[in-house]
Amino acid sequence: MEFFAIADKPATAETLQARLDVASLASWCASISQVFSHDGDTGEIFCVWGQFIVHRERIRGGVRFTLPKCPNGFAWTVTTGFPPAPDKVVIHCTINRREHDSGFIATIEKFADDWRRGLSILL
Repeated sequence: MEFFAIADKPATAETLQARLDVASLASWCASISQVFSHDGDTGEIFCVWGQFIVHRERIRGGVRFTLPKCPNGFAWTVTTGFPPAPDKVVIHCTINRREHDSGFIATIEKFADDWRRGLSILL
């Protein structure tokens, strides 16, 4: 399943890559309440679903974050320069399931929206 949110802010890929790091995740997204540790592009966070290892990767257009031990294979990207909104910042979240319970889906939608709000305020 995939989920989208769009922050109505102009940005460059370089800006996103420079500013969105593991150490600052809790500042950008209210669904991430704490960063326990960070070492470059790897760290450990506490988020709406519990405590997870997180990895960060620079990708074309921005950054991708993954929770490699998440049972749903949760990942999200924060990019610019591509559809559906090439002049804005797109948050794209995915899980490795075709269906899931409505409560869990609601938390993913809120997670994406929390990123939208954080980017809209802090970028």
